[in-house]
Amino acid sequence: MLRTNTDRKWLPLYEALASDVRLHILELISVNPMNVKELASALGLSSAIVTMHTKKLEKGGLIRTELVRRGGGTHKICSLALSRVELTLPQGESQARDFQEVSVPVGHYSRFDVHPTCGLATLEKIIGQYDDPRYFHEPERMYAKILWFSRGFVEYRIPNYVLPSQALEEIEISLEIGSEAPGVRADWPSDIHFYLNDTLLGVWTSPGDSGEGRGKLTPSWWTVNQYGWLKVIRITAAGTFIDGQRLSDVTLQDIVMARNEWQLKLAVPEDAVHIGGLTIYGEGFGNYNQDIVFRTYRSTSGG
Repeated sequence: MLRTNTDRKWLPLYEALASDVRLHILELISVNPMNVKELASALGLSSAIVTMHTKKLEKGGLIRTELVRRGGGTHKICSLALSRVELTLPQGESQARDFQEVSVPVGHYSRFDVHPTCGLATLEKIIGQYDDPRYFHEPERMYAKILWFSRGFVEYRIPNYVLPSQALEEIEISLEIGSEAPGVRADWPSDIHFYLNDTLLGVWTSPGDSGEGRGKLTPSWWTVNQYGWLKVIRITAAGTFIDGQRLSDVTLQDIVMARNEWQLKLAVPEDAVHIGGLTIYGEGFGNYNQDIVFRTYRSTSGG
C-alpha cells in the first residue's frame, strides 16, 4: 500500500490516474500482466498511443515493466506495481494528527515458538530447510520476506516514539496475512490471535491460504502460499477494530505502555478452535508491497 498526500511530488501519480484509458489499462493488467501489443488490441488503440499511456503509469509508480522471454521472443510485460493507494487530504489545524510510522520486516522478530510446517524465505531463496524451526534463529532471517508456521507465535519489538508530553490517540497496525495450508487451500480456517504488550487484542479467523492464482508480487520461483489478506487493526479509546469492524472491547487504556517499546505478537495457539497456521507476507510477496506497518497517532498534551 502506498500512502500519499497533497505534496507536489505525487503529481505524476495523480496525473497517471487522470485518464479513462489508463484506468482501463490498470483494470486489464490487474487480471493478467500484458505487453503493449496485447493492451493495444484489447483497447482498440495503436501501440504508440498505448506506449505513451504506459510510460505515464510507470512514471507515476502504478505499474512496472520487465522484459520477459515468451513464445520465442522478448516482450516488455506491464504489471501492477501497487495494489492500493491511500490519499490523505489536508485538514484544519484543529484536526491535524501527528503520527510516527515504523515498517517492520517480517524477519525482524525478537522471539518465537513455531511448529512445522514452518519456514522462511527471502525474495531469492528458502532460508535453510523447510519445516526446521532451528532456521528461525538463522541470522539471514533478517532478510526474510515471508514466513509461515502451523502453530505457535512470532513476536516483534517496535520502538515506542510517544513522548511524555504527547497523548496517544490511536494505534494502527497493517499487515498481509493468511493461513498456512498444506499446498494451497482456500478453505483452511485459522484463528490468528493479535497481542500488544501481552494484551490480547482479539482473534481474526483467516478463511484460508490464498486459493487461486498467483500473488501479484510473489516471485515466479515460489509455488505454494501465494497471497493473503491485508488486515488493518486500530486500537482506540473506544475499542479495537479490524477493517473498520469491532474486534474487541480492548481500548488504549487497557494496554500497559512500556517506555521504550511495543511488543506485537501474532499467534495461532494450540488451544485455538481452528489451528490452520499463519503466513505473514512482507514486501515483495503476496498482493501488498509492504512489511508490517505500525503507526502511533498522538497529540500534544494540553493542545
